[in-house]
Amino acid sequence: MRGGAQASNHDRQGEAGVSSRRPGSPTSSSSPLLQTELNGSIEGSPAFTLAPGEVQNTFYFGSSFVEGHIGIKAFDAEVIDEDGNSVPLNEVYLHHWVVYNYLNTSASSSNAMSSSTILGNDGVCPDYALCQLFGLGSETRLTSTWLPGPYAIEVGQYDNEAWLLNVHAIDTRGTVDPLGCLECRCDLYNVTVGEDGRPIKDGYQGGLLCCYDGVHCQLKDGYVGESRTYYLQYTVHYLDWSDAILPVKIYIFDSTYEASLCKVEYDVPSCSSRNVGTSECTHVQESVMEIPIGGDVIYGVSHQHAGGIGGAMYGQDGREICASIPLYGNGTEVGNEAGYIVGMTTCYPEPGSVQVVSGESIRMLSTYSRLISHTGVMGLGYIAVYPHSEASIL
Repeated sequence: MRGGAQASNHDRQGEAGVSSRRPGSPTSSSSPLLQTELNGSIEGSPAFTLAPGEVQNTFYFGSSFVEGHIGIKAFDAEVIDEDGNSVPLNEVYLHHWVVYNYLNTSASSSNAMSSSTILGNDGVCPDYALCQLFGLGSETRLTSTWLPGPYAIEVGQYDNEAWLLNVHAIDTRGTVDPLGCLECRCDLYNVTVGEDGRPIKDGYQGGLLCCYDGVHCQLKDGYVGESRTYYLQYTVHYLDWSDAILPVKIYIFDSTYEASLCKVEYDVPSCSSRNVGTSECTHVQESVMEIPIGGDVIYGVSHQHAGGIGGAMYGQDGREICASIPLYGNGTEVGNEAGYIVGMTTCYPEPGSVQVVSGESIRMLSTYSRLISHTGVMGLGYIAVYPHSEASIL
């Protein structure tokens, strides 16, 4: 293992003036929680090497994970270097990491995609889009993923259950426009064809199609920097499964959902200078998605990129389910990088106080500033729901 165990985001909630509502702690002596530390070796992600401006976007099938029938209470992750040190966002921007489980029917990891059945979350995007059980981006260090009380995500029920970890990181050292690089602007990557070799459609200015594994963002003239090796260190907080644990369902809502398609990303145009300070300089992306099975909401959070103002989910009667706002850094230390989203506030309603109903239409809103334009942004909502019969019908 490389380096010592790093503090989890549960231990860092008070740093950089950042706070987030959450009950309990996975390090509490009163908790029966078991904890496995995976410190950035082959027990975490495999090592990946980045040159200045380079992109890493790799899917690791068969990733190391806790074995057996367990209940996951939380999942923490961050990028570290070879010495186990946390890497600042202004050097390596963590666009996202996601993790989900699947059933593997092949002994060959190279054939894992075609021979696997995704388990993942419980919806609500079609075609397994956004199917992760956990996933965050630059906000990973200061966003709690802790599921309180007796609640947990049940996994490990199948002998052939395996795990996929996707890590999308961008080395912005020496780049001409770090914000443009982390927003995957196609012109900065000099990309006109996608990873599949097909031409990128006209009008597509930036996003995941221009930010795939191995491409490079434009560097400043004359800049020379060394390649460096990194890992995604992740920590799984879990309980051995028992009847005392209450299993939750995980739902992810996409503000771009339209015509049975989760587009995942979108662009935000800039506003006119004469409209600064008015509602014209605020962009709202909105969708409505139906929740399959209702119950008590016990956790909620949103995911946004730089420029985000907040995300919120509402029931069809207009009641607020969860409103989550980004926390921006204002310093130089890791976890407080100026101008970056370093955390998202979370929602922990008292069990039974916030419910969703089976078949209910949930409205997802994502709000961004339009002071400057943005490409490839996201506006996602994530809730954990404990289902029960009282929430089964409208």
